[in-house]
Amino acid sequence: MTDISVRQNHQLSPRLARAAAEKIVDRIVTEYDMRSEWNGDILSFSRTGISGTLALHDNAAQVDITLGMMLKSFAPVIEQKICGQMKKVFGAVA
Repeated sequence: MTDISVRQNHQLSPRLARAAAEKIVDRIVTEYDMRSEWNGDILSFSRTGISGTLALHDNAAQVDITLGMMLKSFAPVIEQKICGQMKKVFGAVA
């Protein structure tokens, strides 16, 4: 079950949207010591206790994150950070 789900509309080209997604996930990966991998237009990231995806669509990006029991209490803080980054990176041009 997804604990955090954030969707941000954008007007970026596929190449720029992919670069924006990598900025966001690079920050998540560094902050939470995760690994990430592209599979088509979906960037997956995970580590023990947390996993998620950042899916690119034509005019939107969608982040879905599932948290383990130890991190569920931090969901609001994590979601706030993700929302801010999504708006900053994807919403800047929109």
